[in-house]
Amino acid sequence: MAYFIQQLINGLTLGAIYGLIAIGYTMVYGIIGMINFAHGEIYMIGAFVSVVTYLILSALGLGYVPLVLLVMLMTSMLFTSVYGWSIERVAYRPLRGAPKLAALISAIGMSIALQNYVQLTQGARVKALAPVISGGITLMESDGFTVHLSYLQMFICVLTVVLMVGFSFLIDKTSLGRQQRACEQDRTMASLVGVNVDRTISMTFVMGAALAAVAGMMVTLYYGVVDFYIGFVAGMKAFTAAVLGGIGSLPGAMLGGVLIGLIEAFWSAYFTIEYKDVAAFSILVLVLIFRPTGLLGKPEIEKV
Repeated sequence: MAYFIQQLINGLTLGAIYGLIAIGYTMVYGIIGMINFAHGEIYMIGAFVSVVTYLILSALGLGYVPLVLLVMLMTSMLFTSVYGWSIERVAYRPLRGAPKLAALISAIGMSIALQNYVQLTQGARVKALAPVISGGITLMESDGFTVHLSYLQMFICVLTVVLMVGFSFLIDKTSLGRQQRACEQDRTMASLVGVNVDRTISMTFVMGAALAAVAGMMVTLYYGVVDFYIGFVAGMKAFTAAVLGGIGSLPGAMLGGVLIGLIEAFWSAYFTIEYKDVAAFSILVLVLIFRPTGLLGKPEIEKV
């Protein structure tokens, strides 16, 4: 039982990271109906910015951990927001009236370009980060196995919940959220009633990129290593999470992320770890067979 609880904690932590990345996919799809396949690279850039910021702060002698984490978070979100805005302006806005395949190819090209850009500027070697948050609490002991909840895992879960609550409030209660929902329903009609569609879409990319930066920082703190290729792997899993939960649904994105994290954690614990990704994609296939719109997705009603 103790081993099960430990894997549950590990799966929820990993799922929180996947969920934050998946939100970026589902937001962009909800408004413009396209998948931003460069989103995983935004997450990767956020991880690199976190490492660079930490090294600079360490060189300056700043050792107060809460302040270090805050500066890492703000710097990473700032840089990735600029990248998210730039991707929308360069890869999406010029092709907004073009066939969706053109925008898809453009996004894939941007993903490859960002991968190689980071490889050239940061090198191909894995970058390591010393533990920033250490320690934890022991929840229980059973049959010689100890259930340990680290302070870092608590930090990741609490930060994810806070971001989700704040994000939900922004979407439901603010003027920007109403504009985003209007663009999701009908961009042409939204523009006719005074909504600045271009600015709303750009802000959506910026918000999704900022959340990806948070995920990038958290995974860097959690695993302690980062390289230029992590965006592709995590991006594909987050995209899977968004589809599993229901593409276009924010709660569905977080639910899908948590499920993918739990599947990976439990499969790695009880079965062959090499097949954990196969298990995650197999669950996705089974869900889509019986629920083509995902767990919380709603079928699209075509307007005629």
